[in-house]
Amino acid sequence: MAIRFLPFVAFASKACTEQWASRSGVLTDYGSRIVLRFSLHAQGGKKMALQVGLVGLRGIGNLHAQCHTKDPLSHLVAVCDVVKERADAAAQKYGVRAYYSLKDMLANENLDVVDVTTGGYENGSWHFEPVMEALEAGKHVLVEKPISNDIHEARQMVAKAAEKDLYLGCNLNHYFTPPAERAKKYQQDGQIGELVYCLHKMGFNGGEEGYAYPASSRFAGFPYAHLKAFLTHPFSVMRYFCGDITHIQAFVSRPSFRTHEADPMLSIAGVNVRFVNGGVGYLLSQRGDATFGLGGWWSFELAGTKGTFCIENCIEKLTYWKAPGNTPPEVMNTGITDFNATFPRRIHAFLEDVTNKVPRENLRASGRDALATMEYIFAVIESYESGGAMVRPHPLPLLKGDPASLLD
Repeated sequence: MAIRFLPFVAFASKACTEQWASRSGVLTDYGSRIVLRFSLHAQGGKKMALQVGLVGLRGIGNLHAQCHTKDPLSHLVAVCDVVKERADAAAQKYGVRAYYSLKDMLANENLDVVDVTTGGYENGSWHFEPVMEALEAGKHVLVEKPISNDIHEARQMVAKAAEKDLYLGCNLNHYFTPPAERAKKYQQDGQIGELVYCLHKMGFNGGEEGYAYPASSRFAGFPYAHLKAFLTHPFSVMRYFCGDITHIQAFVSRPSFRTHEADPMLSIAGVNVRFVNGGVGYLLSQRGDATFGLGGWWSFELAGTKGTFCIENCIEKLTYWKAPGNTPPEVMNTGITDFNATFPRRIHAFLEDVTNKVPRENLRASGRDALATMEYIFAVIESYESGGAMVRPHPLPLLKGDPASLLD
């Protein structure tokens, strides 16, 4: 079936639109392009849409469901939750069928994609079973972050997707933004140069006055909950712009007011890293123990030999300084202040890659990418437990390539 593509709009780069494949009109440039919206039509003008079932219907699950109902590449047909009331309420809200077990949903629906938005301890202990069940059933999977709070489970999930030759994506949504798209273009156009350093701050604003012992059983009593549940995001951004991390040294702590309340959560992390290209970086994250200053709750600064950029508040602002800094900076204000605007962008990119049948290893924000962040997080934990020793993260599974797409 031939597929015809209409031009991209919004934040698609010129380079993206210039690199069309010679076969079936599918893009050959599967780099880190953020494409907000485009139309797909089969012969005869019939719109194509992936059949999607969603598992897990608390806050994030409902946010995903809203994205699917508004995306032309998605047809949400079913929702699933072990809590019947949640499944029924979502089914009524979105006009779809309700299920109370993934087994039943897979048996009764002809799905292309299963979107897993369960949570669990440290926001990741309920991901493994539904992801593996969906992959075993031959379905492509998008899973919330972290891919798992158990590194062994994370490795198995990525291995299973490779074994089944299926797409496994993760909601690494923090770099699916207009500022990240523009910053990546600065890199690709040679305006950054060789990486010198990156500085990343990400966390939650707060302080002693507003502190309360974690109310959720997902976090209470887990010393590494902040590291496992949250550091996926900053590590994914650092890797997106700077490449793989080869060395990690971490200093992790908690403020005295947490200690006084017998809260074991290690909520402050300072992480030194070295990238495979020789550049260095620093990550600072804290979970509401203080209030961030310049750059807000989310800032990423990358300096190269030809230029520097800084993204503020994730989706709001980008500034670029050309070296040696004697000309006025270029400033991009998006006018977007709602962080949740990252979700439809990221989900659309996954749907787009699956629809386009990109080579599996070129899937944006893949399970392997998510696994990389967890390997870094477990290296942070190992470094902390070793008194701040330097740690080499566990190697990722090698990319083997797809003979159908490696034409050169």
